[in-house]
Amino acid sequence: MKVYRVTKTQYAQDLNGTGSKLFGGRWNHVDSPCIYMSESRALSVLEYAVNINIDFIPRALSLCVFEIDDNQIHTLKEEDLPGNWRETPVPKSTKDFGTKLLKQNHAILKIPSIIIPQEFNYVLNPLAENSRFKLLEIKDFVFDLRIKSNKEK
Repeated sequence: MKVYRVTKTQYAQDLNGTGSKLFGGRWNHVDSPCIYMSESRALSVLEYAVNINIDFIPRALSLCVFEIDDNQIHTLKEEDLPGNWRETPVPKSTKDFGTKLLKQNHAILKIPSIIIPQEFNYVLNPLAENSRFKLLEIKDFVFDLRIKSNKEK
């Protein structure tokens, strides 16, 4: 199965989850590496957009395409998640929940998107035993600022 990620070009080839290890994310604490992906290109752009300030969008972005092993996916439904999983800022409960699953050696977590709960994000665990995923393609990506612009036409 293919999954997608928008990232700064300088980190496009990082398969170790360095960014999430350094800064944490909704589903992981600092020092718990993982790689966040989405089931479609469009969702990956939306996820990137909601997590960055328009003033800090870099010029050098890449859209990465990964191949993941369907047999390694641990699927989570809304009812499995902490009750406050959609809150912003990110609650500690979601970080605790995801970090626990990553430490239990789950290779890939399939989690509903906050933006569109009927669609899914994937959290890849580079430390899981026998974790199988492959970076297939990196393409330059130009972020369309109209997605975040407040200017009227």
